[in-house]
Amino acid sequence: MTTIQTEKLTKIYGHGATAVTALDHVNVHIKGGEFVAIMGPSGCGKSTLLHLLGGLDKASEGHVLIGGHNLNDLGDDQLTELRRRKIGFVFQFFNLIPVLSAVENASLPVTLDGMKPAEARAKATGWLTRFGMGDRLGNRPDQLSGGQQQRVAVARALIADPELILADEPTGNLDTRSGDEIAGLLRDVSKEFGRTIVMVTHDPRIAAYADRIIFLKDGKVVDETQLERKNGNNAEMLADKIKEIGD
Repeated sequence: MTTIQTEKLTKIYGHGATAVTALDHVNVHIKGGEFVAIMGPSGCGKSTLLHLLGGLDKASEGHVLIGGHNLNDLGDDQLTELRRRKIGFVFQFFNLIPVLSAVENASLPVTLDGMKPAEARAKATGWLTRFGMGDRLGNRPDQLSGGQQQRVAVARALIADPELILADEPTGNLDTRSGDEIAGLLRDVSKEFGRTIVMVTHDPRIAAYADRIIFLKDGKVVDETQLERKNGNNAEMLADKIKEIGD
């Protein structure tokens, strides 16, 4: 299982008087198989951190270690291969291809990577069926609800058997019920299949599905909280914590 570690991770946009520090010497350690949520006020650096973890952007200073590999040491081709085979991405707006069916969307990453179409379709069907989408395999995105589209997106993220899933506001475009279903699904993926999941969210109710919360403010880690499953007030506690940090 993949562990993640950052050391003095810093990201600065712009130069001179117009420079903006999005992340400021951030040190985090995420164990393999752990489900971690990142929370904090708007503009605190949550999405920037996720993009650096996924190799979608380059750090100004410091580094990211994924499974012991320093992303700074990887060339563009190696980063592309890492993202394709080791990391799955889930975004707020699904990013499904409108003309493709659910099973075609879910199987696309491995199809593009050279897997035989029949094998890719079978693998996608397996994930979609696990997620309650077995009767929607042939439906296009415009024939699916938001929650169903996000299930397809999660299946697509898992199709290549990545060890790490990065989710950026995966429930931000969903209603309460669908959001809870997707958060529960991500937790199940972490626990049943041993995937490491890092999720950015502004919603305390969704964050409460995670094992641990990392709080950011002004580009810095300001607090961490380990959640207890038996505590039924985790969401309320997190809401109070966010309010405290934001003040």
